[in-house]
Amino acid sequence: MNEQEIRVDLAAAFRLLVRMDMHESVANHLSAAVSEDGRHFLMNPRWRHFADITASSLQRFDADDESVFDGADAPDPSAWTIHSEIHRANPRARVVLHAHPTYATTLCTLKDPTILPIDNNTARFFGRVAYDLSFGGMATEVSEGERIAAALGNCDVMLMGNHGVTVTGATVAEAFEDLYYLEKACRTLILAYSTGQPLNVMNDELAAETCAGWAEFRGQGEAHFSYLKSQLDRECPGWRD
Repeated sequence: MNEQEIRVDLAAAFRLLVRMDMHESVANHLSAAVSEDGRHFLMNPRWRHFADITASSLQRFDADDESVFDGADAPDPSAWTIHSEIHRANPRARVVLHAHPTYATTLCTLKDPTILPIDNNTARFFGRVAYDLSFGGMATEVSEGERIAAALGNCDVMLMGNHGVTVTGATVAEAFEDLYYLEKACRTLILAYSTGQPLNVMNDELAAETCAGWAEFRGQGEAHFSYLKSQLDRECPGWRD
């Protein structure tokens, strides 16, 4: 995809997270790499509400730019710390979505936030999740960004204890679909916990088989995202500008 296409998809993700109530004030941040090494990336401007994001309003940053905070268009410090370090350390993570959705964040407040495989959606994440249980406060220091990037490692999804979630992918559509299903999975798990009854957890073999089975539905994410963008086209003219 070229940069303009990535801009459009990333702008859509912001708008859609508002519709799904997975935004938070003018905080949280999404980014997408536009260079092969991942060091040049697009991200939302500081304190711009997700509902106002358009393709052209996304800022382009260089992860190696030491003067990034010198101008009037400086990014949010925590956004910069998290995204610049992940893009620098892991070029495979082309898209990085960091948010605090209700059920996933609730799971992150538990002493053991493991996503137990109790249905198709929870099993989708079996063996794919990094668990960062070393929360270091507001991520405004480079050292905290480096620690977060290291904690993610080669996983696609990270549950951040006492914090929120980070989901990565090769495309915006791919990462968005994982974030969508992650919140659904965490909702199911939290509701199951709330019954107070024992959970019927799959054994590892069945969980791994179910997770692998999701590969057959890989194109589903693109189809879902395409449909959601068509809704934006009908109801939110100008978001592609």
